[in-house]
Amino acid sequence: MTSGSATTPAPSALLEVAVLGPRDVAGALEGGADRLELAVPTDGVGLSPEPALVSAVCREAEVPVRVVLRLDDSFTTTGGEFARLVGLGDTYVGLGAEGVVFGFLDRDLEVDVDTCLALAEKLQHVPWTFSDAVDAVLEPRRAWRRLTGLPGLDAVKSGGSPQGLDVGYDDLLALAADPDVARVLMPAAGLAAEHVPWFVRVGVRQFHLGPQARPGGSPKAYVDAALVRSWRLLLDDAVAATQR
Repeated sequence: MTSGSATTPAPSALLEVAVLGPRDVAGALEGGADRLELAVPTDGVGLSPEPALVSAVCREAEVPVRVVLRLDDSFTTTGGEFARLVGLGDTYVGLGAEGVVFGFLDRDLEVDVDTCLALAEKLQHVPWTFSDAVDAVLEPRRAWRRLTGLPGLDAVKSGGSPQGLDVGYDDLLALAADPDVARVLMPAAGLAAEHVPWFVRVGVRQFHLGPQARPGGSPKAYVDAALVRSWRLLLDDAVAATQR
């Protein structure tokens, strides 16, 4: 029996990759993705996919899959739409999805806590991500305070502004100085390599890749394992640097 103590690997960052179908899954997995997000892009908006597509992706995936619950390009919903979203959520989970993605705002462009709570309660014990609807709110600090206490919520996709991190980086990094925000923040739209070390330093441990995972950023190109791997290494190195 040899002497010495066991070592525990330093915690790394969760890397989520957006996929559009089963043909994207291999590249995401080979590159080191920890989780997949599935939506159908329509006019630049990710909408809820058909159950058959969810089933096909979940069969290929060896990591958790979260599926978008959104029926149109607005951030609101009606009673009939809400019932349909609940049904879709139940169906997606039954097909193998680990969680869902949704986000609602009210007419004053504030987080619609009541609707989010109602959907989360209907999908009990299903983890969820608040969508980039948060980037459209008028009072970001108030919105984040409302979000961080919602049950089941463990990620918030954000680019810091409707134009993404090209515009919203400084404001989002300042918000992430709050540990409650850093705990759930998942930088997404417009994420660039130079942003990563700074987010990691304030405690952010979730990151989302969309166009960054595809050659030329084109939705017509499949997720590329080499591109995903470059981000995987970047995140791991950034986290490791905080442990030294």
